[in-house]
Amino acid sequence: MFFLQKEKDLVNKIDKEKLPQHIGIIMDGNGRWAQRRGMPRVYGHRAGVNSVKEVIKSCGELEIKYLTLYAFSTENWKRPKEEVNFLMDLLVEYLSKEVDELNKNNVVINFIGDISVLPDKCKIEIERAQEVTKNNSGLVVNIALNYGGRDEIVKAVKKICTKVLNKELSVEDITEQTISENLHTKNQPDPDLIIRTSGEKRLSNFLLWQSAYSELWFTNVLWPDFRKKHLVEAILYYQTRKRRFGGI
Repeated sequence: MFFLQKEKDLVNKIDKEKLPQHIGIIMDGNGRWAQRRGMPRVYGHRAGVNSVKEVIKSCGELEIKYLTLYAFSTENWKRPKEEVNFLMDLLVEYLSKEVDELNKNNVVINFIGDISVLPDKCKIEIERAQEVTKNNSGLVVNIALNYGGRDEIVKAVKKICTKVLNKELSVEDITEQTISENLHTKNQPDPDLIIRTSGEKRLSNFLLWQSAYSELWFTNVLWPDFRKKHLVEAILYYQTRKRRFGGI
């Protein structure tokens, strides 16, 4: 009861007029969380699903409009095959179990990254999740899967070059907006706040173009331990920042 009251007190400090529109989270520390308990790394990945559920629910309650979760990077294929296979199975399990509940809560599920190379079982659940939730009007959850910021920018450049070659666009007309419109997050605001758990202080190829003016909040909390109170602490930190975007 005491901890619930503390959480409520924290939430009451939030200025609803200064909420970040878009929050990105680098969900780090699952493996270390498991190893500290003498368990295999995959045990931490499964525990991390509870944090995903809580953060999505909390963002909905706080009326955040966009949430991007860094689930699997283009570099994560370097991990042991058994761990990668487990992560793919966990994705299928999560989507098959949770999509109906997310749909009931008016959440839109969107995937960013190169989905084409994922196993068919993943693609089937991804397609179903997007189809079931596409007409919702609440929180948009981007799940970054086989995603890399550099890869995203390279793909955007190729799209733009193709348009130039096809004379649909002139070189002189290319602007920052042109690039933004060819990214996975087109038509979405850039993240106002990026959170990284586990104590690491780097972006690790996450939303590189979009994060140019994002506020960054780092915590030593490992992802499976991340809860609503930590999300609220990050938002409160964000609300102390003076966002000048290069001005005075």
